[in-house]
Amino acid sequence: MTAALDGAGARLAGALDKAYTLVEALPWLARFHGETVVIKYGGNAMTEEHLRAKFAADVVFLRYAGLRPVIVHGGGPQIQAHLDLLGIDSHFVSGLRVTTPEAMRVVRMVLAGQVNRDVVGLINRHGPFAVGMSGEDAHLFTAERKHAVVDGVKVDIGQVGEIVRVDAGAVRALLDDGRIPVVSSIARADHGPAEDGEDGADIYNVNADTAAAALAVALGAAKLIMLTDVDGLYADWPSSDEVISRIGATELAELLPSLSSGMVPKMEACLTAVRGGVPQAHVLDGRVAHALLLEIFTDQGIGTMVVPDDESEEGVR
Repeated sequence: MTAALDGAGARLAGALDKAYTLVEALPWLARFHGETVVIKYGGNAMTEEHLRAKFAADVVFLRYAGLRPVIVHGGGPQIQAHLDLLGIDSHFVSGLRVTTPEAMRVVRMVLAGQVNRDVVGLINRHGPFAVGMSGEDAHLFTAERKHAVVDGVKVDIGQVGEIVRVDAGAVRALLDDGRIPVVSSIARADHGPAEDGEDGADIYNVNADTAAAALAVALGAAKLIMLTDVDGLYADWPSSDEVISRIGATELAELLPSLSSGMVPKMEACLTAVRGGVPQAHVLDGRVAHALLLEIFTDQGIGTMVVPDDESEEGVR
């Protein structure tokens, strides 16, 4: 009898924990109902199977909870694997992949034809929600050629672009129809069709972090969430593993020159989003199962949140 009572008590305690979690989520469900959330998806969360499945379930949960999620993805590891398979040389200059026309055809094929379809398929296991699109579609992203800078000198790195214009009408239409847009980080060239007619010469490979920030600003999103491979922005790396929970835009701008090369594009994207009118931008560890839900629907959240300067004081997330 005692064992049975102990078992019943344990079940009750577990059920109460779930109830407390749901109650804690209530104000956040009310606050973000109907709001757009842009999520940059990549890193380990994209390559590890169990995390991929949890990510898809989390995104569908957001949709059922009344939020309007939009996913922007890259695919660096998948691109590199395919370039290696085909024997196409690929190297980086100042952290940017040199993208020849030959490499660009592979980038386009992998991002739009492989990675995008994989993400759409994972989400659509839960229902008819996800619709894949490229940044080329409906002129969503328009970019100009970007150059690397080495020792103060501009270096041509091929078909790498910087987004100069976002036409988010097609994404808004999908959101209004209850869909989940899944966007690959490719952009059309600002100069229009290539004069020589070479296939793929009029498109650019763009950084998925900056693409997500640009789209978040264009959509007037309530949040930009960057999934990465670290806990957040460290206060004094590598001397300390303390994560900064909340930081204002000006303080972040001052920190940028001291950050590691891998964190710079993510934190620059957060800064761009917040300065462009997005109230909150977050950097989360995508290796944590259900990181999205922990950030959005709990009081403390996880990772690092970037906010405008007038809201940089510690407080409720």
